[in-house]
Amino acid sequence: MKQQTNKFELLRDKEIISILDGDKQFGTLEIDGKDSGIKIEMPYLSGPTLCEISKRCGLPASYLRNGSAQSRWVYFDELMDYCIQNNRISDLLSFLFSKEQFMNTLKGRSPAHIEYAHTQIVKTVIEHINSILYFGGNELVLIGKKFLIREIGTNISVEVPAVERITREYIIDLSNRAMKNVADRNYDSAITQSRTLLEEVFCYVIEKKGETPSESGDIKKLYSQVKQLHNMHQNKEIDKRINTLLSGLEKILTSIAEMRNIGSDSHGVGARRINIEEHHARLLVNSAMTMADFILAVSEKQQSIS
Repeated sequence: MKQQTNKFELLRDKEIISILDGDKQFGTLEIDGKDSGIKIEMPYLSGPTLCEISKRCGLPASYLRNGSAQSRWVYFDELMDYCIQNNRISDLLSFLFSKEQFMNTLKGRSPAHIEYAHTQIVKTVIEHINSILYFGGNELVLIGKKFLIREIGTNISVEVPAVERITREYIIDLSNRAMKNVADRNYDSAITQSRTLLEEVFCYVIEKKGETPSESGDIKKLYSQVKQLHNMHQNKEIDKRINTLLSGLEKILTSIAEMRNIGSDSHGVGARRINIEEHHARLLVNSAMTMADFILAVSEKQQSIS
C-alpha cells in the first residue's frame, strides 16, 4: 500500500497540477464533425474554490485576500499532499473529474451531449496526464471506481466494494421513471435511464461473481463480460427458439447502445438527426426493462445452484 501511495506523488508535478486546476486547455470538442464550442479542459479552480475543496477533504484552508493569499499552485499542491498522506487521493480525483464539476461548462446542452462531452473531456485530460507520466513508465488509470497509478503494462486488482442489491422492484421503479419521462416527452432522458438501468444490472451481476466490470461506459463490453461469466453463449443443445431469443436480446442491446451513442443518427444534429417518437421511446424502455429482468434472473438462478 505504501508503494502505491508514493506513486501518487507523481501527480504533484507542476505541469500535471496546471492541467488539474484548469490552467491548461486542449482545444475544443468536435461533435458530429462540427466545433461544439465546448473547451477541452478541467474546470478552473480559483484560490477560494481550492480552499473549499480542501475543507471538504478535511484540510483546513483559508483564502487570504489583500495580496496575502498563496498561489493556486501552492494551495493545490498542499491539498494533493494531504490527500496522498491520508489515502484520499482517489476520492479527490473522483470529485475533480465528476460530472457535477463540469456543470457550468456543459449546462444548456442535451443529456446526450453532456454525457458525451464529459466522457471525452475526462478521457483527453487523463491522456495528457499520462503523456507526462509515460517517460517514467507509469500511467493514471480508473479501475472500477478507484483511481490508481500503475506501471505501464501491469495489471492491478482492486477490492470491489459490496454493491447494493438490485431487485426486480428496483428495475420496475427505474423503468417507471423512464416511462414518466416518455409521457413528459423527455425522450433523451428516457433513453439515458434505459441505458443506465442496463449498465447497473450488468455491473451488479458481474460484481456478484467477484469480478470487476470492464471499461465503464461501454455497455457492449459489459454485456460480453456478463455472457462470459454466466456462460450465456448460444449452445446447440439448447432449443433453437431459446437461442433465437438470446440473439434477439443482443440486437436489443445493440439498438439501445446506438440510440445512446452520440455518434449515431439518433443523437446527431441537423439533417442527420432522427426524431424519436413516443412509441419508439416506449419500445426502447420496455426492451431495456425486459433485458435487465432476464439478466438478473440468470444471475439469481446461478447463485441459487452454486
